[in-house]
Amino acid sequence: MSARVSLFVTCVVDQVFPNVGMAMAGVLERLGYAVDFPEAQTCCGQPAFNSGYREDARRVARHFLDVFEGADYIVAASGSCTSMVSHHFAELFPHDPVLRARAEAMAPKTFEFSSFLTEVAQAEDFGARFDQVVTYHDSCHALRDLKIKEGPRRLLRGVAGLELREMDAAEECCGFGGTFSVKFPGVSGGMARTKIESILKTGASTVVSIDSSCLMQLQGAISRAGLPVRTMHLAEVLASR
Repeated sequence: MSARVSLFVTCVVDQVFPNVGMAMAGVLERLGYAVDFPEAQTCCGQPAFNSGYREDARRVARHFLDVFEGADYIVAASGSCTSMVSHHFAELFPHDPVLRARAEAMAPKTFEFSSFLTEVAQAEDFGARFDQVVTYHDSCHALRDLKIKEGPRRLLRGVAGLELREMDAAEECCGFGGTFSVKFPGVSGGMARTKIESILKTGASTVVSIDSSCLMQLQGAISRAGLPVRTMHLAEVLASR
């Protein structure tokens, strides 16, 4: 394949879960893609956008456009960040037709990782093996903005040795919500505990998602409770041998 994939690893992956970025690169290279990591990348601007700081979000979005504009494909480790770029960048520039056009042109080549695998690469077998019982958490933006639901599950079912068990609250929010967890910590914590109760009912040893921010929220609550469950990004599972 001659197409070049530019990784957008997102703030959370860059600062907290670098192994997720490495796993993404490994899976994509295994499929034959040329992968690069534009080092000038920063945030997608979603925290500022969601908090009402539109000018700050515009400044970050302009930088993102400059950094990634030449990419054949942009593949992100997060449904929420992908949603920001593909669904909301254009609305940041209502009075600037040039920047709005650039944002609109970038949207169709920006993919969340699992969507790129199923829709563009059209691959489901990565030679992965993971001998564990797993349950899957639907992150809010991926499910509701990007309509991602069956793709990650199909990829997980293709992993040798993996048993996928559905939880009864798979589509419920984990309680992170970016600034929501900071502004409403009590509600956020309660939502996480409800989610974890659903995870435990499955008997799974691992909970998988495509958003590391959700996994960070859940892992924090799981660790504080001393529970024998770990969290993993889908890319890490697909990179497993």
